[in-house]
Amino acid sequence: MGFAVPITLFLLLGLHSIPDLVTIAAVTFFSWGVADLLGTILQRPRLKDRSPGKALREDWDRRAK
Repeated sequence: MGFAVPITLFLLLGLHSIPDLVTIAAVTFFSWGVADLLGTILQRPRLKDRSPGKALREDWDRRAK
């Protein structure tokens, strides 16, 4: 899966150079990393029964005191 998406995008976009492929692969890897990080944050028990925005505001207020 880690190779299929960048190569598919490379072919569908009609790109021809290796640097383009490397760029697509790097962006895809970075995007999956950010999505995984956000998914991990949102699964934390401290967010139960609270929206992420509300939790961030409460954490910000707690740190400001």
